[in-house]
Amino acid sequence: MTETPAGAGVEIGPDGMLLARATHLEMLAPPPARVPMPLGHALAVLRVKEMPLAFYRYLYAEVGKASHWEKHRNLDDRALSAIVHDESVEIRVLYVDGAPAGFFELDLARLPAEAEIRYFGLTPDFQGRGLARFFLSEAVFAAFAHAPDRLTIQTCTLDNPRALQLYQRIGFSPYAWSQEWVTPWL
Repeated sequence: MTETPAGAGVEIGPDGMLLARATHLEMLAPPPARVPMPLGHALAVLRVKEMPLAFYRYLYAEVGKASHWEKHRNLDDRALSAIVHDESVEIRVLYVDGAPAGFFELDLARLPAEAEIRYFGLTPDFQGRGLARFFLSEAVFAAFAHAPDRLTIQTCTLDNPRALQLYQRIGFSPYAWSQEWVTPWL
């Protein structure tokens, strides 16, 4: 293992790809209560019904670059629009004092059996401010508003090292593991 742009201890393949070891987590019922909104800032979580692709790309890059997200990274406008504007996808953006601070994306295509928090995160400027637990709670309750039998999310070794702890603290439990090679952001 080598020190990489992804962080310490990340395995790099001979082709420069990064090995992402994923933990898949599930929640079978919502927590008993929402995490309260932190004090000190004007916060808003707004659902975006017709997400402009440029805004989505901005959020996706700002939130996902450090973790080397790749599934939507190189999609052309047509392919990305088919995903982002699908009626089974719900996207909400966190605003802090008027600035976009993060987003989550729900995949509701497998309802009623399952909903997935496909993407979740904060931009680097808003990490470490005590917002993640509140925002994740908002994602969980938004998903459970659709009454799935189970809610899933995943994190990997390229994500923030505290992500797994956060997911478990809010009530998710691991149920599977996987790995894949990921192209790093430059």
